[in-house]
Amino acid sequence: MWFRSLEPVPLDDMIGLWRDVGIPSGHPLDGVLENLDWFGKRIRPDLRADALLFQWTGGHPIAIEPAFFPIRQAIRFSSLGRTFIARNWFSYLHRAFRARGTTASLELRTLDGVETAAMVYDRQPIVDYLRLIADEEVAGMMCVEGDARRYFFRLRRVELSTQGPH
Repeated sequence: MWFRSLEPVPLDDMIGLWRDVGIPSGHPLDGVLENLDWFGKRIRPDLRADALLFQWTGGHPIAIEPAFFPIRQAIRFSSLGRTFIARNWFSYLHRAFRARGTTASLELRTLDGVETAAMVYDRQPIVDYLRLIADEEVAGMMCVEGDARRYFFRLRRVELSTQGPH
């Protein structure tokens, strides 16, 4: 698999703000997060993370609590997540779903005998394994415990001057 052929990512290289884009792979969540104005991820120097950032008014990122969306239900009803209705509804509920703190941690995990950075969600059975594509660009593979399907995404580092408020 192409993902496994990529180089591992050290933890410190992931600190910062990252813009996410899904990589279509036939996963049920393909297109769902993008429809809801997915922004990306933010990893802090203490390796705590905002696992799900979405765009709010003015394009500023807002951290959403992943626990509000049980992953197995989100996958089951993913076709609804690609609709205009879901996009509209979600835009009004950002404030209610806002995270009260960080929602994941970054740690080294082994995948196929290679140790690499991985984002481990606090209140979801999710691990996002990360591998290096190029300078300032990383591939991610979301693994949900008990589900053999993989969701792939690409992260690009956002420059400090365009991060907006924290």
